[in-house]
Amino acid sequence: MDTTTAVGTRAAARPELVTGATALVLDLVIPVYNEVAGLERAVRTARSFLDAELPYSARLTIADNASTDGTLEIARRLAAELPGVRVVHLDARGRGRALHTAWLASDAQVLAYMDVDLSTDLSALLPLIAPLVSGHSHLAIGTRLSRTSRVVRGPAREVVSRGYNLLLRGTLAACFSDAQCGFKAIRSDAAHALLPLVADTGWFFDTELLVLAERAGLRIHEVPVDWVDDPDSRVDILATALADLRGIARVGRDLAAGRLPLSELRVHLPLVGDARAAVPDDGGPEPRVDARTLLLRQLVRFAVVGVASTVAYAVLYLLLRGPFGAQAANVTALLVTAVANTAANRRVTFGISGRNRTATHQGQGLVVFGLAWALTSGSLALLAAVAPTAGRVTELAVLVVANLGATVLRFVLLRQWVFRPRRPAISSTDLPEGTVR
Repeated sequence: MDTTTAVGTRAAARPELVTGATALVLDLVIPVYNEVAGLERAVRTARSFLDAELPYSARLTIADNASTDGTLEIARRLAAELPGVRVVHLDARGRGRALHTAWLASDAQVLAYMDVDLSTDLSALLPLIAPLVSGHSHLAIGTRLSRTSRVVRGPAREVVSRGYNLLLRGTLAACFSDAQCGFKAIRSDAAHALLPLVADTGWFFDTELLVLAERAGLRIHEVPVDWVDDPDSRVDILATALADLRGIARVGRDLAAGRLPLSELRVHLPLVGDARAAVPDDGGPEPRVDARTLLLRQLVRFAVVGVASTVAYAVLYLLLRGPFGAQAANVTALLVTAVANTAANRRVTFGISGRNRTATHQGQGLVVFGLAWALTSGSLALLAAVAPTAGRVTELAVLVVANLGATVLRFVLLRQWVFRPRRPAISSTDLPEGTVR
């Protein structure tokens, strides 16, 4: 790695958040890759805003990650021309890698970043960093999904963004609202504690950082932003989505296996006026999740398990179709995937571990499967009786509606009957004197 300004490794000691004349408060990083067209405008606009509107000392860092056009030359020219601008150059690509390097090499108390396309209105920068300077929060993120945010973008990106954040809530129990808005800040001490644990070097970097921070009990402040979509964005949505899914699976496995040392971070990263930060976690029960959030998580996980079961059924059917014939292959694949589906929903959707009542749950799961299967088969039989000349389009429509009904029925029965939490039995010794049973 080569840098225009000297970049060294800082000790991981926690800095004090002060605003003295010699203390650099903010380092605002712009990660770039082949941004010849928009870099100069972004840097001049951001630097002018920092000089005119921010009451703290601030530096602007251009983090170039292996650009192959003239981006680095423009960045170096701007750094030489404009006070308070520096360049960090990396020989490898990756937005996460660029932020990781630039943040850990900074001597500022608060580290932030923004996208080079200036999609986020800079008026949100002071509300973003103020809670970190004051010691109120560890991280701050801009959110496009608040009711008070003003967002201009196409319906496809809106659906993708909301769907991604819904997936995070269901799979990783994330509570923050917007993982991928390119407008975030973190306290330096929190960055030095968290960044060594963040493995992703690309677009999933933001999500992983926030999930680990939340699981460590750090406080994340959210700021509604005004945001305008960049029509010339070169982000490959499909490739990014696949990488995000792999990242979600990896982080989920690491959290489930306890491979991430997050429990002590909260103790060593205190907040102003936060008495809990001074005492270690006593291992008591986690805060209760409200019913709506719990239902949402279960729905998302149920859907993910359902998709995986459908894929498994198709693969099994294709493997068994040749040697056993269609009917035997269908029944076998359905039974195997039904058992696997019940086991997966037991563990993933409803969070039940251990072997207690496993056989009972599987038996009840087969009953639920039978009812759902009867609903779809019965709908076809009813259609044949009522409209024997119905075409394939009508038949398909009936099946789609029936399968939707069967899915709802299956979820309700699993939630309210099969995996419903059992209330502990009350013995007579637990009742107050004089209670009539």
